[in-house]
Amino acid sequence: MLSINMSDVIAVVKSIMPQLITIGVVLLLALIVTFAVNKKTVSSKANRKMIHSQSWIVFLIAAVVAIVMMVTGPLSTLISNATAPKYMLSEATVKKANDLAKNIQREGVTLLENNDQNLPLANKKVNVFGWGSTNPIYGGTGSGSMSDQYPTVSLLDGMKEAGLETNKDLSALYTKYRADRPVVGMFQQDWTLPELPAAQYPADAMDKAKSFSDEAVIVISRSGGEGADLPTNMKAKGITYTDNSKDYPDFQDGEHFLQLSKTEQDMVDLVTKNFNKVTLVYNGANAFDLNFVSNYPQIKSVVWCPPAGQTGFSALGEILAGKVNPSGKTSDTFVRDLKKTPTWNNFGDFKYDNVEDLAFKYNMFGTDITASPTFINYTDNIYVGYKFYETAANEGLINYNDTVRYPFGYGLSYTKFDQKMGDVSYDNGKVSTTVTVTNTGDVAGKDAVEIYYNPPYTNGGIEKASKNLVAFEKTKELKPGESQDIKIEFNDDAMASYDDQNAKAWVLEQGDYQISLQSDSHNVIASATVNVPQTITYNSDSKTHNGDKTVATNQFDDARGDVTYLSRKDHFANYDQATAKPATLNMSKEAKAAFINNDNYDPKKFDKSDDKMPTTGAKNGVRLADLTGKDYDDPQWDKLLDELTFDEMDDIIANGGYGNAAITSIGKIKLTDVDGPASLNNNFTKVGSIGFPAATTFACTWNRDLAKQFGDMIGQMAHEMHVTGWYAPAMNIHRSAFAGRNFEYYSEDGLLSGVMASNAIAGARDHGVYSFMKHFALNDQETNRNVMLNTWASEQSIREIYLKPFEMSVKQGGAQAVMSAFNYIGTTYAGAYAPLLNNVLRDEWGFRGMVLTDYFAGYGYQNADQIIRGGGDMMLATTKVTNHVTDQSKTSVKAMRTAAHNILYTAANSWMYQDGEPKVPTPVYKTITYVVIGLAAVLVALFEALAITRFLKRRKEEKAAAVAAK
Repeated sequence: MLSINMSDVIAVVKSIMPQLITIGVVLLLALIVTFAVNKKTVSSKANRKMIHSQSWIVFLIAAVVAIVMMVTGPLSTLISNATAPKYMLSEATVKKANDLAKNIQREGVTLLENNDQNLPLANKKVNVFGWGSTNPIYGGTGSGSMSDQYPTVSLLDGMKEAGLETNKDLSALYTKYRADRPVVGMFQQDWTLPELPAAQYPADAMDKAKSFSDEAVIVISRSGGEGADLPTNMKAKGITYTDNSKDYPDFQDGEHFLQLSKTEQDMVDLVTKNFNKVTLVYNGANAFDLNFVSNYPQIKSVVWCPPAGQTGFSALGEILAGKVNPSGKTSDTFVRDLKKTPTWNNFGDFKYDNVEDLAFKYNMFGTDITASPTFINYTDNIYVGYKFYETAANEGLINYNDTVRYPFGYGLSYTKFDQKMGDVSYDNGKVSTTVTVTNTGDVAGKDAVEIYYNPPYTNGGIEKASKNLVAFEKTKELKPGESQDIKIEFNDDAMASYDDQNAKAWVLEQGDYQISLQSDSHNVIASATVNVPQTITYNSDSKTHNGDKTVATNQFDDARGDVTYLSRKDHFANYDQATAKPATLNMSKEAKAAFINNDNYDPKKFDKSDDKMPTTGAKNGVRLADLTGKDYDDPQWDKLLDELTFDEMDDIIANGGYGNAAITSIGKIKLTDVDGPASLNNNFTKVGSIGFPAATTFACTWNRDLAKQFGDMIGQMAHEMHVTGWYAPAMNIHRSAFAGRNFEYYSEDGLLSGVMASNAIAGARDHGVYSFMKHFALNDQETNRNVMLNTWASEQSIREIYLKPFEMSVKQGGAQAVMSAFNYIGTTYAGAYAPLLNNVLRDEWGFRGMVLTDYFAGYGYQNADQIIRGGGDMMLATTKVTNHVTDQSKTSVKAMRTAAHNILYTAANSWMYQDGEPKVPTPVYKTITYVVIGLAAVLVALFEALAITRFLKRRKEEKAAAVAAK
């Protein structure tokens, strides 16, 4: 779960500063009056005491009013969230969730090598080496963190559950060396990789280990998380790392986080010198440099175990022991040298050097920070992951086997499968075939059917990859000798390319398309050819692409920038130029002129003279529950929206942090939205659900049914936790292996990502839970993600690669909510970018629902006025910063009305409204307000009565004394 940070605390204090100042001023005045009214200025003691008491009663009243204003205003959301009832999961649901989590990991663990049938382990006693074996990777950090409410199965526990006995003396060495894993968090990163130096193993450790067992397992782990990408140079400035030995550094200058450290290398050397049967387990979400395995014939088996969640390591134990047959396939390409990828030079930290005039200041942890625009160039174009390696090999740019170690879609089994592709037909715009899968081995198991297409390519024409995943299915568990027929069918427009230069539309060019059945992205089992007789351009209302509601045409020309994009032309002739480091750090004049942040945004420039001021505050008597199940364009919506006041619209727009606000006048209750890509985590009540395996694990299953079951389980858990919205799934692309949040994203491939994400969303939607698909869009790295990161990309790559999973989530998954991204697209903040949020998401794809920002802290570029005009609806804010609408022009109020419509439409169709208008208790902040006002009224009355009584008594005494004196 997320923890409270100082920037949040500071933001809260700032939001209530006017009230605090009021209390301070009145307190000061009361003190001044108290000391000013003395014997010299007011001779009557009765009058002095009366003035004293009245000044402090005034202070009490002012303080109460200020507190009430804080509680009902800026603190209302925080108090409501923090005091929400703690709804826990039932034991039955916990058990079901744990069982599903194990099933997911069973199919996500991927067997990369298994020489001499080393696995499953013949000896049930095994030595487990590597510090990571005692501190494995369960998930990620930030919003990907898991709840600590439920027991967690460790890697060693999972092996024990499967009947394997591990060497406890070895494990004790590691836990004694270091018990805790260094923190790689949102706000600080310690990249230290604890590993016991080989020289510190006891002299007899290896002899004892060999006496214990002839089997050895080595565990190498890598963590990642929200807020930072993995270091590409471990010696770079700002990297926190503590070497494991004083005798040598773990890394040399230029070495990266996804390769073995010197201490890990020494440990591998030590183990392989003493054992001839070694299994290497890589536990992490980011594709690791496993090329070192070639140097060790003793390493017979290699297993990729992505982050396993709270119970997934039970599955790893079952696979090592042979109780479960692995069926995972790689979701990413494992290359031999990560420094030679097309993204190496254009990923990470790039700062403009001529943007001093566009800098802004904001406060983080109590420190004033000056930030300036940064940038990232997606120079690799559509050639991401396997699409590059397969095409580059086809064009002769690379030697495939020298470049790729494990292809995308690759994975071994303990049994053997035979796949046969039947005739491939192409009729009425559909390509179809049947693949027969037969288990020809001796062990039951599952296999994945992968279908790719290779389109016709004209040199210098529309960019096309030579291999493109177009369909896949997972078999059921097949017994030895058993077969299953897998029906494959897809529309021909799935093979279309986006021509952003000439047609400015989707185009299916005429020619021969090779349809191939493959064991992975590289190895073909069988193929056939279908011929598209004439070019189809999807540029008319009668011929739209993939069910688009309106014709897709160029929307992102302004995001192309002055960038050289990788092209297949002349066998990738521009490879060196396109993949080199940026030639300049200057922001162009055109980009600077178009750049928008809070300093130069002027809503008046975007006002439309023909806009009409919407009706507000009408008394039509329509309740939100009356709209449940109604179409988005139902006329009754106008009657409901007419009832909203400016303040009500502003409240629901501005205060969207982990829920959406109540509007009592229309029966809109406060709804709860929670974090967690692999779970449900309420950051305020601290109640969480079971933590599932990471998204990368889901992708490695290649099983859409498991993704649907996961969404279904999210829906069930959400009901028990009284949650309506889920900040997930995340579906950005593994553009680089070094992206810190790859654990939270599925794959390098848009289709695989889209199938998993859309099925998870559909499963949750079946329970009336709306999923915030995120981060929309091009948020494919963590570095500078919230520092005005200008993302430059071709329209073709945006549509074909980066938007594909989002498009599938809308069209196939029925997504009802979106979380926009921190980054800019071109020179406009993604959360306020109308071409993306309105033109593509809503108009083209037909999305109906709400768009929420990522965490709202202002950052110098987030402001509600711009966001609602650009297609955003709700601010993920818990305190008052720039999240309130300040402009009350016709254009602004009209945008507010649309935003409110989108929020309320999503709320009305959540499970909370499935049985009519929900009845909810009075919000805690209101109860607090009533109590404070009541107590204050009683106290004021008592103090005033006491003051008057004493005043009268003193006056009487003074009069009596005066008479006596005469």
